[in-house]
Amino acid sequence: MKRITYSLFIFLIIIGNIYSQQEKGIIGSNNWLRNWTEFKPSQKDYGEPTQILTGNITENTKLSKRDVYLLLGSVFVTNNATLTIEPGTVIIGDYDSKASLTISKGSKIIAEGSVTDPIVFTSSKSVKRPGDWGGIIILGEAPINRFGSGSAASYYPNLSGINYANTNYGGDNELSNSGILDFVRIEYAGKRITREKYFNGLLLASVGEGTILSNIMVSHSAGDSYSVWGGKVNLFKAVSYKSNGTDFKFNYGTQSTISNSLAVRSPYSSSDYGSKCLDILSYDKKEEFDFSKQNTLVSAKNITLINDSDNLVSDIEMNLVKEAIYVGANSKFQMDKSVVSGFKPAVILDNEININQNSLEQIAFTEMYFNNCKGNIFIENNSNNEDLENWYGNTSFFNVYSKGQDKETFIDLKNDKMPDFRLRINKIIASNAVDEDLRDN
Repeated sequence: MKRITYSLFIFLIIIGNIYSQQEKGIIGSNNWLRNWTEFKPSQKDYGEPTQILTGNITENTKLSKRDVYLLLGSVFVTNNATLTIEPGTVIIGDYDSKASLTISKGSKIIAEGSVTDPIVFTSSKSVKRPGDWGGIIILGEAPINRFGSGSAASYYPNLSGINYANTNYGGDNELSNSGILDFVRIEYAGKRITREKYFNGLLLASVGEGTILSNIMVSHSAGDSYSVWGGKVNLFKAVSYKSNGTDFKFNYGTQSTISNSLAVRSPYSSSDYGSKCLDILSYDKKEEFDFSKQNTLVSAKNITLINDSDNLVSDIEMNLVKEAIYVGANSKFQMDKSVVSGFKPAVILDNEININQNSLEQIAFTEMYFNNCKGNIFIENNSNNEDLENWYGNTSFFNVYSKGQDKETFIDLKNDKMPDFRLRINKIIASNAVDEDLRDN
């Protein structure tokens, strides 16, 4: 009887460990990236445009799969109109006119693709490069923590006077609805505007909780893949692939969640201004911050952040690898059951954040899987992280540290056509120690 009880106890421990590994990082009984994503968009031929989208869309409009659309210049959906896009529709952003699509405050986009028929926004160039066109901007009515309302006017070259009002965002409606993006790909966006300013693949400014944002892939963006300003946004199954800018940037008092999502960085395509996987900020300039309003609060769960490096030690020595996550002052961040693999270090906290219980309780890392990172959590410009290691290394947080190779850690990382970034069960070599080889290099 005792042997049976002991065997059952061991069995439950093993099953429990497997289950706990399965639920870290992106999850799913099947690879949910299959069919609708594209990891080699440069090889896709979407055909020639048959219709042109330009100027302002002021009444309800539907785009059909049977046509290929050329997005020409700065296109605004205004006057509370709804732009509906059929599954499988292709919209090509014009290179020369710095094409972009803006859903103005009060208007909506209904872009509901499907697993087998995603909606695609891509470049007009035959040889595609990051920054070939602008991107998608959605302007909503939810709160922001800057003084007054906001304007995105600086994103538009040669903006006509009539459209200045269409670049405004902000309000008091957290539940506002700007529409649906589901099974949508955004490729080669992020056109340069000025020397240091780029479009984003998808900019969500004051977007409310009523907006559905799921199964979205932004790839090869020259600017940030996703940028969230204020509002209350829920991102689900969002993918950022080899962007030059930051993968997911949250700012200006946003109250947002991101879950079951993926960022894959390349050490050879990051910009020189410090790109990261996750950037959590409450403001860019402190003087713009209204302290009577909410700080940024982001909850991230089941996120996988990967640096796709063939030689991690060499790339770190060449300073091609940065931190995965940056948390700014006056921001709250909670990350749970997520994977951070191959960065230097995993996390950096702003140097204005005090190392005390009150501050660190606002920045939580629980049930994490840190793999092959040169250091884990540091204060900016401070190489002594003993206090932070002691805090986040406490067994009550259930954080795990590993030095597994990518091919042992993930199911099928190097499959160009259909990679699988879920953890490889029973192939993980976990420990509570930092990888000494990476630390010392």
